[in-house]
Amino acid sequence: MSTTASSQPVSGALTSGHKRVIIASSLGTVFEWYDFFLYGSLAAIIAKQFFSGVNETTGFIFALLAFAAGFFVRPFGAAFFGSLGDRIGRKYTFLVTILIMGLSTFLVGVLPSYTAIGAAAPVILIVLRLAQGLAMGGEYGGAATYVAEHAPVNKRGFYTSFIQCTATVGLFLSLLIILACRTALGNEAFEDWGWRIPFLVSIVLLGVSVWIRLQLSESPLFQQMQSEGKGSKQPFRDSLKGGNFKLMLLVLLGATAGQAVVWYGGQFYTLFFLTQALKVDPTTGNLMIAGSLALATPFFLFFGWLSDRIGRKSIVLGGCLLAALCYIPLFKALTHYANPAIEEARVSAPVVINADPQTCSFQFDPIGRKSFTSSCDVAATALTRAGVPYTINEAAPGTVATVNVGSVQISSYEGGGLSKEETKANSEAFTKQLKSTLTTAGYPEKADPARMNKPMVIAVLFVLAIFVTMVYGPIAAWLVELFPTRIRYTSMSLPYHIGNGWFGGFLPTISFSLVAATGNMYYGLWYPIGVALMTVVIGGIFLRETRGVDITK
Repeated sequence: MSTTASSQPVSGALTSGHKRVIIASSLGTVFEWYDFFLYGSLAAIIAKQFFSGVNETTGFIFALLAFAAGFFVRPFGAAFFGSLGDRIGRKYTFLVTILIMGLSTFLVGVLPSYTAIGAAAPVILIVLRLAQGLAMGGEYGGAATYVAEHAPVNKRGFYTSFIQCTATVGLFLSLLIILACRTALGNEAFEDWGWRIPFLVSIVLLGVSVWIRLQLSESPLFQQMQSEGKGSKQPFRDSLKGGNFKLMLLVLLGATAGQAVVWYGGQFYTLFFLTQALKVDPTTGNLMIAGSLALATPFFLFFGWLSDRIGRKSIVLGGCLLAALCYIPLFKALTHYANPAIEEARVSAPVVINADPQTCSFQFDPIGRKSFTSSCDVAATALTRAGVPYTINEAAPGTVATVNVGSVQISSYEGGGLSKEETKANSEAFTKQLKSTLTTAGYPEKADPARMNKPMVIAVLFVLAIFVTMVYGPIAAWLVELFPTRIRYTSMSLPYHIGNGWFGGFLPTISFSLVAATGNMYYGLWYPIGVALMTVVIGGIFLRETRGVDITK
C-alpha cells in the first residue's frame, strides 16, 4: 500500500488484509470493555469481597475507586507506551499492552478475599487495576493509529469505527458469561465464589488476541517514516513542545473529556442507576442494557461512515450537546418506566431529613476509619442504603435529626459514645421503624417486574446509547488526523486517556458520591452534563475539522 494520501485507494473495500488489521486491533478494545463491564457489573460483590472492613457506603465507593484507579494511571501508560510505539513501532507495543491487560484481568479471579488475607486483598486488587490501566494507556492509541495508517483516505472514520464498535462485543461477552454463571450456580453461590469465573475465562480471549496480533506486520506509514529517518527520538518530549502541547490540551477539553462522560454516562452509569437507585434486578438490568446496545451498535459504524462525508467534529460535539440537554429528562423517564413506585412515593410522601447541617457529613471516608455517628449521618446512611431519595432541611443547632416520610416523623439517634451493643440495638430499632414507614408510604424494596415497562426502558436506554455512538464512533479518526506521524501514538493517546481515564473513569465515583451526599438521585448527572457542555464550547471554538487530511507527514 502506498503511503501517500493522494495515492491511497479510495474505494474503501475491506480486503482480507484490512479485515485482519481491524480484527487484531479491535481485540484490545474487546478486552478493555470486557474487563470494564465485568468489574462494573460486579462492583457490589467486589465491595463485599475486598472492602468488607469499612461501612457499606464507603466500601462501595472504595470498590468504585479501585475501578477508577486503573483510569487514573492511563495517561501515564499513554506517555510510556505511546513513546515506545512512536520509537519502536505500533505492532510490538500493543502486543505488550494486551499481555499486561489480559493477565491483570485474569489474576483478579484468583485473588483471595479480605476475609482470607486482610488488607493485602484490596491492596493487590488496586495494584492489578493499576497495571491494567497502565497497559490500556498504550492500547487504544496504538490500535487507532495502526488501523488509520492502513485505511484508505476516504474511509478512516468507517475503518476506525470498527474499533469503537467492538466495545459492545466486550460488553456482550461480560454480560453473557455473568448471566450464564448466575443461572447455573444461583445467586448465593455466584456471589460467594462464582463471580471469579468470568475473570478466569478471560485467559482464553487473551490467548486468541496474542496469537492474531503475532501475525501482523508493522504499519506502512511507520515503516516509511523509519526508512526516511524522520522518526522522533523522544516522542513524549516532542509532544509537549509549543503548539502540539496546546493542541493536546484543546483536544482534551474540547473533544475527549466530553466524549468520555457521554460514553460512561450513557452506558455504565445507567447500569448503576437502574440497579442501585431504581432497584431493578441486576439480571434484568443487564439484559435491558444489552438489548439497547444491540440495537445501537450499528450506529458506531454509521457515524464513523458519516464522519467521512460531513466531518468528525460536528458529530462528536453534537452528541455531547444532545446528552447534556437530555440526560435529566431521560433518567427521569427511566424512573417512570422502570420503577414508577419510587416516582409516586416521592410525590405522595417525600422524605426529608431535618438536621443541623453542621452535623451532616459527606458520607465518604477515604481512609476507612471515620465513624458516621451523628444523628444526621445515621439517617442519611440508612436512606442511602435503602436507595431512597431525600432532601435535607436545616434544623436548630444541637437538635437530634428527624426523618419525615410524608406526614410521619421518625427520630434518629446520636451514635457517638455508645457501646457496640447499644449501637446495634439503636440501629436495628431505627432501621426497622424506618423500613416499616417507607413501606407504608409506598417506597419499594425492589422494582416490581409487573409494573416495569421494559420496552420503554430499552427505548430510553437506546437513545442514551445513540449519544454514545455519536461521540465514540468518529473520535479515533478525528484524533489520528490531528497529529503528525512521528509523535501520533503519544500525542493522541495522552488527551484520549486523560479524558477517558480521569474525566470518564471517575464519573461513577463522583456521581455516586454526589448522590450519597445530597440524597438527590439525579444530582450525579450534573457532572457529565457540565463536562459535556464545556467540550461543546471549547471544541466548537478552538478545534478544526480534519476529514480527508493527509496523515503521512
